[in-house]
Amino acid sequence: MAIKIKSAAEIAILRENAQLLQEILQKLVNAARAGVSTLDLDRLAGRWIEDLSGRPSFKGYRVGRFVYPANICTSLGPEVVHGIPRAARILQPGDVLSIDIGMIRHGFCADLATTVIVEDAPRSLEEKRVVRVAEEALWKGIENAVAGRRVGDISHAIQSYVNSQGLSVVTNFVGHGIGREMHEEPQVPNYGSPGQGPLLRAGMVLCIEPMVANGEKDLIEVEVQEDNWTAVAPGATVAAHFEAMVLVREGAPPELLGLGVLEPALAGISR
Repeated sequence: MAIKIKSAAEIAILRENAQLLQEILQKLVNAARAGVSTLDLDRLAGRWIEDLSGRPSFKGYRVGRFVYPANICTSLGPEVVHGIPRAARILQPGDVLSIDIGMIRHGFCADLATTVIVEDAPRSLEEKRVVRVAEEALWKGIENAVAGRRVGDISHAIQSYVNSQGLSVVTNFVGHGIGREMHEEPQVPNYGSPGQGPLLRAGMVLCIEPMVANGEKDLIEVEVQEDNWTAVAPGATVAAHFEAMVLVREGAPPELLGLGVLEPALAGISR
């Protein structure tokens, strides 16, 4: 499938969608308090997306014969991505929670993710470290989303930083282009070699999304659980996932259309 260069009119819709979705994600972070279930968060997200005349891009998403049943993904602890919201999953102080959210509005998609530590509870330095490194890896990737470079430059920047911090990068889920479809070309892995992969051109819109865990290897493959969706980092105790939507520009840094890095005090990140 060819890589799609977006027109000015398409970029305007993608920008608006990404900014609106970022506002919803911030509200979900505000709502992610101890005693709240992940299903509560899912229902809030569905209502807020509907209020914008949008629809969730995850609900009904099909991989083979498996259909995703919820509006958002809520992953806890060593779960990297695609955790299904459930009434029985009640947030506790100190929980590490990743929220991944997608929306379709006016025919175009938006897709963002963040990781937070629930409430200001005593928590281990390791949990804070994994979240911090994943956030910093996102910025390393964004810095390389420049016209004239290649996808591998983004991938290498993320991997080299994460591995330099003694943490693992997930290999079997990747970033991607986005537009009328949630997952478009090019794929944007979180590992690879500089100077490799498709050429970055002005007008590309990319989702850059490092997925990091405290595993024992530089690169790890997640294991999908019996629900056919929840992906866990084997041997890890904590994982983190951040996702931003960026516009590649000519002769300028990338434009941040939507950002999964939210208020540090809410995200439990020490700076």
